[in-house]
Amino acid sequence: MATQYGQGYGEWDRPAFEGARGRTHRLPAALRAPIEARSWKEFCYLLLSLPIGIMMFTFSVTMFSLGAGLLVTFVGVPLLAAALAGCRGFGALERVRARALLGLEVAAPEPVPVPGGRSGPMGWVGAMLKSGTSWRHMLYTVVQFPWATFSFSVGVSLWTTGWALLTYPLWFWVFPAYAGQGGIQLYGDETHHIYLDNPFEITVTALVGLLFTLATPWIVRGLTTVDRLLVHGLLGPSRLATRVVELESDRGVVVDTAAADLRRIERDLHDGAQARLVALAMDLGLAKEKLAEDPQAAARMVDEAHGEVKTALQELRDLARGIHPAVLTDRGLDAALSAVASRCTVPVQVDVDLPSRPAPAIEGIAYFTVSELLQNVSKYAQASRASVDVWRMDDRLLLQVTDDGVGGADASGGSGLAGLAERLDAVDGILVIDSPAGGPTRITAELPWRSA
Repeated sequence: MATQYGQGYGEWDRPAFEGARGRTHRLPAALRAPIEARSWKEFCYLLLSLPIGIMMFTFSVTMFSLGAGLLVTFVGVPLLAAALAGCRGFGALERVRARALLGLEVAAPEPVPVPGGRSGPMGWVGAMLKSGTSWRHMLYTVVQFPWATFSFSVGVSLWTTGWALLTYPLWFWVFPAYAGQGGIQLYGDETHHIYLDNPFEITVTALVGLLFTLATPWIVRGLTTVDRLLVHGLLGPSRLATRVVELESDRGVVVDTAAADLRRIERDLHDGAQARLVALAMDLGLAKEKLAEDPQAAARMVDEAHGEVKTALQELRDLARGIHPAVLTDRGLDAALSAVASRCTVPVQVDVDLPSRPAPAIEGIAYFTVSELLQNVSKYAQASRASVDVWRMDDRLLLQVTDDGVGGADASGGSGLAGLAERLDAVDGILVIDSPAGGPTRITAELPWRSA
C-alpha cells in the first residue's frame, strides 16, 4: 500500500523510509529531544502562553474589579456574571490549545445549571455566580499569568541561547572586525579585548550551545507539566461531576448485568430443568396408565423417571451454585473456591489468606470472578495446572488466577473477560490480564474491601 508509511512514499520507497525511521528511533532520547515534534509543540505552547495570559489576566482583573466596585448598584451583579462567562470562554480556548500542542485531553466541564423555574437573564446570572466551575476558570486566568511570564522567560531564553550558540560557527563572521579580529566581543576595555573568533573558541562555543540545546527540551517539558496540571485541575469537570458520570455508567453496567443474569437463569430453567420436569410428568402419566395392564413396563418407566429426577436436581443445584452457592454463605470463600477448583478439568491449588470475611456482595463478586476464570482455564487454556490466590492488601481484596497454558487471553473484542472487567468496574474493581502468547497466564482482579 503506497500510503501506509506516509504521503508520497511509494511501495519501492518503503525500505529506505523504514531505514531512516529506524535510525531516528535508534537515537537516544536525549539526542532526539531537540528535533522531536513534541519538543517544538511544547515550545510553541510556551510562546503563546504569555500573550494569551496577558489577555486573560487583563480581562478577568478588569471585569472583576469593575463588577465588584459596582456591587453597590445592580449593575455589578451582571458584570460579574459576564466576567465568569468570559473566563469560561477562555477556558475552552485553553483546553483546545492544550489538546493541540500538549496532547492533553480534558473534558469540557459541566454546563451552568440554571435552577428550575428561573429562566431568562436573571436565572442565568444567578446560576453563573453560584457555579464553582466558573470561579475555577477565573482563578485559572489569574494564576496562569505569573506562571506564563516565568515559563516564557525561561523557555525562550534557554531555547534561543542554545540554538544561537550551537549555530555560532555558521554566523560569527557577520560581526564587524575589531583590530583585525571578528566575532562576539566577550569583554573589552581600554586595555584589551576578548573575542570569540579563533577555531578553538568557536568550537567551545558550539559545544556549550549543544549542551543548552540538549537540556532545554527537558526543561521546557518540566515547565509544561505545570501547565498540564493547571489545565487539568482548574479547567476540567469537577470531581463530583466526574464521579456522578462514573456512577451513572456503573449503574447502567449493573442493570445490564443483572438483566443478562436473569435471562441466563430463565433460559437455563426453560431449556434444562423445566423441560426435564415436563418430560418426567408425561412419563409418570404413561406409567400410571400402564400400571394395571403391564406392571413391569410401568416399573421400567418409573425407574427412568427416577433417573430424570436425579438429572433435574443436579441441573438445579448447578444453577443455584452459579447464582450464589450455599457453601459460600455458610463457610466463606475458602470452601466455596475449593469446591469450584475441584470441578475444574486441571489440578488447581487454592490459597485464601483473609483475616475476616468481606461483605456478602464483594464475596459474591469474588466467587463469580474466580468461577469464570477457572471455566476459561478448563475450556481454552490447555493447561496442566492452575492456582488461585486470594488475599487482602490494605482496603483492597485481590484475586489472582494463574495457569501454565498457551496464553493469549485478551479482554478485547467482546469476550467474556471484557464482560468480567465491566462487572468489576461497576464496583470500583480492576481486572489486569498478563497473558503473553505461549503462556503463562496471570489474571489479577482487585475489589474494594468491605467488612461483613
